[in-house]
Amino acid sequence: MAQLHDLRLRLLVQQESERIVDSLPEGLDLSVIQARCLCWLALLAEAHEDSANDAVADGDVDQAMAWFADSMRLRDVIQVVSSIEIPIPGACDDGDDSCQGDDSIAA
Repeated sequence: MAQLHDLRLRLLVQQESERIVDSLPEGLDLSVIQARCLCWLALLAEAHEDSANDAVADGDVDQAMAWFADSMRLRDVIQVVSSIEIPIPGACDDGDDSCQGDDSIAA
């Protein structure tokens, strides 16, 4: 079940990145967007972990478990986003598909 969730999440993120590429100007650097997203996701995951620790200190175990589960889901999203291969700008401008997987980088 976890593999299905990971595949679904990976597909959703890939579709969204393709939509962004199609809708925004050519000068867009997806690696910058990816890096910014990873920074925000890491901050959110850390905040959720802090909230979980605060809930444990307050004795609210159920809320702590909820915050911790959310932080783990955010960590999963971080892994998926960081594994997305971003094409090198200008590397495949000629339109052929022969450089589909060769000229991209993983973040």
